[in-house]
Amino acid sequence: MSLYRPLVLAAAIALLGGCATVPQPLQGNYTNISTASAQQGGAGGTRVRWGGEIIKTEPGQQETCFYLLSRPLDSEARPAAGNAGDNQGRFVVCHAGFYDPEVFTRGRELTITGTLHGTVSQKVGDFDYAYPRVEADVVYLWPKRPRYEAYPPGYYDPFWGPGFGPYWGGPWGYYGYGGPRVIVVRPPPPTGK
Repeated sequence: MSLYRPLVLAAAIALLGGCATVPQPLQGNYTNISTASAQQGGAGGTRVRWGGEIIKTEPGQQETCFYLLSRPLDSEARPAAGNAGDNQGRFVVCHAGFYDPEVFTRGRELTITGTLHGTVSQKVGDFDYAYPRVEADVVYLWPKRPRYEAYPPGYYDPFWGPGFGPYWGGPWGYYGYGGPRVIVVRPPPPTGK
C-alpha cells in the first residue's frame, strides 16, 4: 500500500499541473456574443471577453484604441493560434491611458474584457467597416508564442552534402545527384639539395 501512495500523489500532481486556467484578470462570466452579431447592433451594454491579433494601435490624448482581428478563445482565454480562416471579423477596443505601439505591435495577441458601446465606422481599403467598439476594463497582452523549427539552429545532417545529395548515393556519388568526384593530385614537395 505504501508503494501506491507516491504513485497516486505523482499522478494527481501531473493531472493538476496539466489543467489550463484562465489568468486572474480575465476570469468571470461574459455574454457569448460574436463580433458579427455585435456589428448588427442591439448589443450595447453587454459585457464581453474577446481576443485576437492586433491590426494597429492608436494612442490618443486620453485613451489608446486597439484594432483587432477577432479569433476564438481557447481554454485559457487566449486567442486560438491558427491561420486567417479562423478569424471572426474585426473590432476596436479602447482603454484609458497610453499603450506603446512598439510593444502592442501588429500580430501580437490580446484578450480584453469590457462593455460593448455600439460601432465605429472606419475605412478598410475603400470599404466602410463597422467595428464593434468595446470600452475595456482589462487589456491582456499575451507573450509571444515560441517558434518551432524543423531542425534546431546549428543542426548538421552528416548524410547531406557532397557525395550524398538528396538521394542516398554513398560517398562515391552519382552524376547529377552528388556530382562527379574531383580528385586533386598535388606534386610532392621539392627536395632541398
